Amino acid sequence: MIRTLFFTAALAFAATGAMHAAEPIVGDWKTASGATAAIAPCGGAFCITLKTGKHAGKRIGSLSGMGGSYSGEITDPESDKTYSGSGSVSGNSLKMKGCVLKVLCKSQTWTRL
Repeated sequence: MIRTLFFTAALAFAATGAMHAAEPIVGDWKTASGATAAIAPCGGAFCITLKTGKHAGKRIGSLSGMGGSYSGEITDPESDKTYSGSGSVSGNSLKMKGCVLKVLCKSQTWTRL
C-alpha cells in the first residue's frame, strides 16, 4: 500500500514538473511573412530557426529569458543584418521586436501554430 502511494505521488510530481519545464516561447510560430519558425532550447538560450519559406533552415535569432519575456538578437533573413531584439509571449501571440541603437525599432506579432 505504501509502495503504491509512493509510486503514485512520484508520477504526479514528474508530470507536474514536465508541464512547468517548457517555456512559453518554445514551439512553432507563424511569422508576419507567413513562414513557420521553430523556437527551441539551445545551449542556455532559445534559438529561432525558419522551417518554411525562402529562408527555410536559417537560424534567425537567439533569445534568453523566462516566464514570457525574452531578449537577445534577431537577424533579418532578407538583409542578413542582426539587431538587438526581444520577444514577449501572451497566450498564443509572440510580439517580436528588433532595434537599432534601441531607438529605431520594428515589431511584429507571430501566432502559435
